Amino acid sequence: MEILLGLDVGDVRIGVALSDELGVAAHPLCTLTRKNRKVDLLAIADLVAIHKVGRIIIGLPVSLDGSIGTQAEKVQKFAQRLEHVIDIPIEFQDESFTTAEAEDVLRELNKDTKEQKELIDEVSAVIILTDYLKQIRETTPTVSTNNT
Repeated sequence: MEILLGLDVGDVRIGVALSDELGVAAHPLCTLTRKNRKVDLLAIADLVAIHKVGRIIIGLPVSLDGSIGTQAEKVQKFAQRLEHVIDIPIEFQDESFTTAEAEDVLRELNKDTKEQKELIDEVSAVIILTDYLKQIRETTPTVSTNNT
């Protein structure tokens, strides 16, 4: 399986996660502090090249009623711009409740508020990518090797 890059795109920071080569697990990679459009896109393009990423998964903040709100539109526009900088597929993954989930994880790890703020975007990116990998595993048929 190809290596996947998961992104939690926010107005101030972008959380970044990376999958393993087997597509089994996602790991936090870094948090990018947003500078400007060009710098942000080039930073992601660099990560794609360095880690030999085959696909990007971006968290899409879909509203509870399934509609696309202002923040989701911003994320979609970011993805469109990213497509002009890289030549790999980009997919979206519903990121509903990932921030709350990430906060729970960090609280369980006894991270204080400052540590939580520093790690929340990376952990959210890990959750987005983990959800995507789980969805892929659930929809991919398994091949039996039993010869009986």
